[in-house]
Amino acid sequence: MIQEESFRDTIATVNEEGRRNRIFPKRVTGRFALARKYVAWILLVFLFTAPWMTVGGQPLLLLDVLGRKFVLFGQIFRPADTFIFVLLMISGVLSVIVFTVAFGRIFCGWICPQTIFLEQVFRKIEYWIEGDRNRQIKLQKQPWNFEKIWKKSTKNILFYLVSFAVSNVFLQYLVGVDRWKLYLQEGPMQHFGTFSAIVIFSLVFYLVFAWFREQACIVVCPYGRLQGVMLDRNSLVIIYDWIRGEPRGKGKRKEQDEKGDCVDCGLCVQVCPTGIDIRNGTQLECVNCTACIDVCDSVMHKIGKQEGLIRFDSQNGVEQGRKTIFTTRVYAYIGILAVLLSIVTSLLLTRSEVETIVLRMPGKLFERVEGDIENIYNFTLINKTDEAKSLNFELLDQNGAIETTGGSIIALSPEEIKHGALIIRIPEQALSAEKTELKIGVYNSSNEVVEVVKTNFLGPRKRKKR
Repeated sequence: MIQEESFRDTIATVNEEGRRNRIFPKRVTGRFALARKYVAWILLVFLFTAPWMTVGGQPLLLLDVLGRKFVLFGQIFRPADTFIFVLLMISGVLSVIVFTVAFGRIFCGWICPQTIFLEQVFRKIEYWIEGDRNRQIKLQKQPWNFEKIWKKSTKNILFYLVSFAVSNVFLQYLVGVDRWKLYLQEGPMQHFGTFSAIVIFSLVFYLVFAWFREQACIVVCPYGRLQGVMLDRNSLVIIYDWIRGEPRGKGKRKEQDEKGDCVDCGLCVQVCPTGIDIRNGTQLECVNCTACIDVCDSVMHKIGKQEGLIRFDSQNGVEQGRKTIFTTRVYAYIGILAVLLSIVTSLLLTRSEVETIVLRMPGKLFERVEGDIENIYNFTLINKTDEAKSLNFELLDQNGAIETTGGSIIALSPEEIKHGALIIRIPEQALSAEKTELKIGVYNSSNEVVEVVKTNFLGPRKRKKR
């Protein structure tokens, strides 16, 4: 293993004067590059088409924060369902931890939106207009002549147009496709605030991918630093086989049989989007993009050596020749994740179509009415579906009556939230305590129970018999 650790004191994106050192990664081809392209395009197609997909008349995905409405795979969620989203977010974070412990930063290189947009969209446009690494470096150094002006201008205009398109897609996720179409028809002056937000977001998005780039992974994203406490010697990462590759040497292989397989060509550094030398070992800047694997395999193939000098492996795999990915720690994380997912699945399966909240009216005590005890309650009914509902209340475990304001049948429009008051009367002799727990059934038009809610019923204090 390389023992020199001074490389960890600096980063490739900052020079000795502390100024930005732009990275110009070389274009790479190979099996991993092809696989990443397919994965990226599948995710990009999903990103751009998901707002237009519907399930049961509802969007596939909708995150209407201002309207306090969230739709996930056609199911409507309201703020009262926040705990389900919290559990889903915790499950997502734990999933990333499990993948990191077992497979390194594969999320960063293959799934992260930052990497996908940078490498598969913006970088492709850059290669198309400015050419590969050497031509980009030459163009960067040359004076501002006609060639440089039109190439830089064309590239940045396309960058902003892509950013503006992505901003509109995000708006579709926030307000829905129908409202987005309405905004287009009515024009920016009718929705100046929304249009301004889109322009600003597009500018930020453009700056991230046109200027900030890999700095988002190195400086801003905390995931690279978290991996330091999540990885161990059994974690699968992109690693250089220093046992096979060292000592490095250039020249013909026949003349240097005592040398390792690494010919010190430096291509693994040139293709790296963060500018690191993978031969120095695992580093927080590495996003597991596999570019170094593809280019090294191509070199090994040309010189007649076995591929895999740089590969997916663990430190123990290189040193001892054995891979133990699923360790006790990984199984522990998987166990916790399975429990969380089971809870979330159970909550989703048992989630009712109508949510009911019944609370005693504050500041009101019970009243006696013709031998009955009367309590007044406020209720809230939330229709979580896109179908109209007709509902009524009934007591389940007490003899008594329920009266609701506006009639016994409560009509709910699709996705409507309705508030009202109800009166519960129970014969005084049926009450055995000062506070009685009641179960109230919410019935639909088919006389089926859609939900059961609990509340307390207050009555007179019972005197103890002597």
